Amino acid sequence: MLVQSDKLTAIRDAFPKEGLFAEKDWLLSPEAFPIAQKFLAELEQLGHRLFVFQRACNQLYQLSVKGKQPEWVARYLDAGKPAELVEFSRRKEIRDDLPRVIRPDLILTDDGYIVAEIDSVPGGIGLTAWLNQTYSTFDKEIIGGSDGMLDGFQNVLPNGGDIVISQEASTYRPEMEWIAARLKDRSAYAKATGDSQPQASESAAWRVVAAENYEPQDGRAVYRFFELFDLPNIPNVDNLLRANAEGRVTITPPIKPFLEEKIWFALFWLKPLHEFWRRELGEKYFTQLQKVIPYSWLLDPTPLPQHAVIPRLEIHDWREAAKFSQKDRDLLLKVSGFSPLGWGSRGVSLGSDLAHAEWEKRINNALATFDSSPTILQRFHKGRLLEHRYWDAESGELKTMKGRVRLCPYYFVENDRVKLHGALATIVPADKKFLHGMRDAILVPSRSES
Repeated sequence: MLVQSDKLTAIRDAFPKEGLFAEKDWLLSPEAFPIAQKFLAELEQLGHRLFVFQRACNQLYQLSVKGKQPEWVARYLDAGKPAELVEFSRRKEIRDDLPRVIRPDLILTDDGYIVAEIDSVPGGIGLTAWLNQTYSTFDKEIIGGSDGMLDGFQNVLPNGGDIVISQEASTYRPEMEWIAARLKDRSAYAKATGDSQPQASESAAWRVVAAENYEPQDGRAVYRFFELFDLPNIPNVDNLLRANAEGRVTITPPIKPFLEEKIWFALFWLKPLHEFWRRELGEKYFTQLQKVIPYSWLLDPTPLPQHAVIPRLEIHDWREAAKFSQKDRDLLLKVSGFSPLGWGSRGVSLGSDLAHAEWEKRINNALATFDSSPTILQRFHKGRLLEHRYWDAESGELKTMKGRVRLCPYYFVENDRVKLHGALATIVPADKKFLHGMRDAILVPSRSES
């Protein structure tokens, strides 16, 4: 069995010289994040629930457009988006297309976990693949195993394809170049040895290309690694969209801005839609998702009738929320989606962390910009504290961090089957409220613990 120093050496020696994140680093740990068998079973089931949820979201939007569900559903989801993009997202050719990779951000709490959001264009695929491969050399219980993430991503592009990355997402280019190179190596090895696994055509090739000068090739699958608000910065994107509409190329995640909205969590809790969710999700999934999706509200400034109140807040007007005390402001403001601020944690603020004047200013701004850039309000759930060891370069020794965890399971969809292929744990110091990758965070794969 390797001692901790040998594990750290193995991790450092395996690190690609090109890096995995552009100009980003993190704290190393010799230990994967432990996940108990019971929680692992829950994670494996969660993937299918979220797939069914996304399928229901797609269905609800389509029915709203047709007038078979409330028209305000599509109106909320289309707010602030260019008319031509809305029109494209409604094309019958892509009507049933859904993301092939589902990555929720889970916050582990004292009571279990909550789904903070679902990322349809997630970073970390290549990083988690590398972590799984590296840690599997000394830990046989890594979730997904050595090649699980590679297998999952190859299922998304089974015959090769183009991973199209914009300048906006260039931080993630090194990790996707790493995963493309590994898939090419595996394909070449399988061809040379006559090995039938992994499945790929002889002409399979995976490559990473810049979105800004990309020209689609007929028959080539495209993995979209750019946000849809970034389309104006991609000069030739019309050629790609035209090729997709004509069936000459496939694109995943699909060009459906309505699916990438944080608004969905607020719509999930709206009383007028409960029967729809019950029917499409099934009573069991509906109840299970209610336990993990934080209660969320749309900051819609539309006046209420004089006898009505906003559920669970018991206020009549959103401007009353601007007057909440600090104790009552354990609430997150989140820019919904079609905005540079909707990416990462840039458009997220915690009410109890803000001075009263700043909270009031942000509430009023959210109300004023609702028609062009909707914002949601969401219950804040604090992550539970736990301990994890890491290498402290300054002192040259292992130390223990007391921190909170964001767990990102990666689910890959293949023919309506959803499989967990890896889970990235980001452990941040206890004083941080927002849990995301940062210089003083530990990033590790997850392991099954009996």
